Amino acid sequence: MDQRGTRFRDNILNVTTEKLLKELSIKARGAILTMTTLAGSGHPGGSMSSIDIYLTLYYFLNISSDINREDRDYVVISHGHTSPGVYSALGLLGYLELDEAIAFFRKAGSPYEGHVERHINGVEWSTGNLGQGLSAGCGFALVSKIKKIDNYVFVVMGDGEQQKGQISEARRFAKKYELKNLFAIIDLNQLQISGKISEVMKQNIKENYISDGWLVYEADGHDYNQLYNTIRNMVINGGPAVLIANTVMGKGVSFMEHVKDYHGKALTREQYDKAIVELGLENKIDYYFELRNRGKIFRAHNSKSLYPVIKSPKVRVYEVNKKIDNRSAFGDALLDIANVNSGGAYLPIAVFDCDLASSVKTDSFAKHFPENFFQSGIQEHNTATVAGAVSVEGILSVFADFGVFGIDEVYNQQRLNDINGCNLKVVCTHLGVDVGEDGKTHQAIDYIGLLRNLYNFHCIIPADANQTYKAILYSFLRPGNYFIGMGRSVTPIIAKKDGTPYFGEDYEFEYGKSDIVREGSDGVIFSYGVMLHRAIKISEILLQRGISLMVVNVSTPLKLDNKIMEKASEIGKIVVYEDHNVNTGLGSIIADYCMEKGYNLKMMKLGIGNYCYSGKPDELFALIGLSPEDAAVRIESFLKK
Repeated sequence: MDQRGTRFRDNILNVTTEKLLKELSIKARGAILTMTTLAGSGHPGGSMSSIDIYLTLYYFLNISSDINREDRDYVVISHGHTSPGVYSALGLLGYLELDEAIAFFRKAGSPYEGHVERHINGVEWSTGNLGQGLSAGCGFALVSKIKKIDNYVFVVMGDGEQQKGQISEARRFAKKYELKNLFAIIDLNQLQISGKISEVMKQNIKENYISDGWLVYEADGHDYNQLYNTIRNMVINGGPAVLIANTVMGKGVSFMEHVKDYHGKALTREQYDKAIVELGLENKIDYYFELRNRGKIFRAHNSKSLYPVIKSPKVRVYEVNKKIDNRSAFGDALLDIANVNSGGAYLPIAVFDCDLASSVKTDSFAKHFPENFFQSGIQEHNTATVAGAVSVEGILSVFADFGVFGIDEVYNQQRLNDINGCNLKVVCTHLGVDVGEDGKTHQAIDYIGLLRNLYNFHCIIPADANQTYKAILYSFLRPGNYFIGMGRSVTPIIAKKDGTPYFGEDYEFEYGKSDIVREGSDGVIFSYGVMLHRAIKISEILLQRGISLMVVNVSTPLKLDNKIMEKASEIGKIVVYEDHNVNTGLGSIIADYCMEKGYNLKMMKLGIGNYCYSGKPDELFALIGLSPEDAAVRIESFLKK
């Protein structure tokens, strides 16, 4: 009887199925060794210790390549270097072309990369940076909870990566939110790159999970009956639960077993020939060599994701005399969006906070929609990954934090979110020296420089509450990764010359469109965020001295406005004025742009030249020569040269 996709419903493992899985395990080990030997690199040892786990999961779970099938089961491979085992299991079970995976493993342009990528059928998350898989699993399990879906989420991890702190963050999160469909399996082969896990870094894996409230099971990771029965008990009893699977590095080939070198070392041709004989398989490596060298044009392989249809609320407009910070406008927009999108089977919004709700203004949302608000505590690394995973499954996922935590501290997690093609909305407050009294450790002055490295992140730094509100609506209604940043202080509402709000009722936010908030002909000052109102003041000071300065708001520093840049180049003298590291912010972006365009102009960069001090923002800007009055003197001298 074929038990495929039965989700471990039968009381015992069918004898015929057990025989089939054992036969497949031998073929899989051959495939693992063939592809890594062909590539001359890879991780055969761990793949062979994990392969029986993979075959068991992929055989019995309801795996689907159709992302619209919401009730599918998820398998997250956290130790992504075991990709040869994953490809072998998926290929033998019909989810991909095994011959292609073997022949083109790690070949330039091939979808079968060295670490698992989610463009492969059956792979739900691109991993490789160890310790992040359990967090992604928490995200997928959270989606099931929000959407009220009956499915299973399995995360397979290595033993060495249990040393990562993010895993303990994920354990606590899973227990707090009672993620009953979340199950982990740890491949305990006792070895990592540098040797025995007990010698590299002592850890108490079993006790750690127990102490965080998880159910813990143990089994022989190469015994299909034990694997089946234990996993079945896990899903019956519910999670979060972990199976510690005792395995052997290089299992199946005698000279590879228990040898750490094969963690990340391919066999030589002589070793390969010997191993294939021991496995009792036909040696087809010459066939695969020919296939690999024949050449192949690979299709583009992009990860697919879902994004909800979000209805837009009626836009608020804050009057010029309104005393408000941009973060409060974000809080207003978030609550308005939630209100207009509630009332269905579920609210397709998840908001994540790290013990800062009242500061980042997610507290009103939390009060009105507690089931969609997830308080993670001081666990930024886990939260960034959980939020990223949630964002690809048809949920508007919002991660709100301070800039030094939401970008600086979790840069690696955001990089992985970018690689995974997420739709995450990262809203960071407390940017720049504007943070003030908290001092240099909390003054995020490098976020644009970091975001420039993430190829697919959008970056929006609105100038006041009105532009903030509209920027939130714009980014939340669209897929893709968006960073929306703002300072801490109350920021004046930007006004037109006639005293009405510049970003008022008629204003429509457009990504990549800059705004000329003051006309001028003697020079151009580019600014954004909390510095725009100061730039306007600079223009007013200089106008009294007979200097006409154009003021441009660049709210999307990673995408410049070509028309305005061309107009600025005709004026010929430009200044960039920003609350950011002067070496990596908007000034550097504009300098690169002008050089590439071949513009013949003069340029001055005014920004943060070093870590700053603790004090009120205006006092700090004066102390470092960036107050409007000080900047006006420097700009006047520059323009007159």
